[in-house]
Amino acid sequence: MLTHDVTGIRVRYYDTDQMGIVYYGNYARFYEIGRVELMRHIGMDYKDLEADGIGMPVYDMSTRFIRPARYDDLLTIRVTVAQMPTTRMVFQYEVFNQHGDLLNTGSTTLVFVRSATGRPCPVPPELAVLAKPFFGA
Repeated sequence: MLTHDVTGIRVRYYDTDQMGIVYYGNYARFYEIGRVELMRHIGMDYKDLEADGIGMPVYDMSTRFIRPARYDDLLTIRVTVAQMPTTRMVFQYEVFNQHGDLLNTGSTTLVFVRSATGRPCPVPPELAVLAKPFFGA
């Protein structure tokens, strides 16, 4: 299992609605921050995949709101990949505030596609090599 915490994400005024609560649509951006940093943590950058002609569009997203994140909160995004990527990669998220309160959970499923055709493809070999040690094989 691959897990990475992204800390120090400050809730800005533009993240919130009129009540000072994070607008629900902004969690997709928090999730993206988390997964990009997890990929970077294992040594893979989205730029590298794109340069190799591989895209990773979001196929599915779900979210559960437990408590509101508020203006000026300092968030931690815990990202977990529980299964070795194949033609898709499932990211699970937990969002905590500075007090350690769980605010939100969610997941996104991204698929690997060849940018030139938009057709699905297997996990790129270089990503498989970087991910493999986290899955015990």
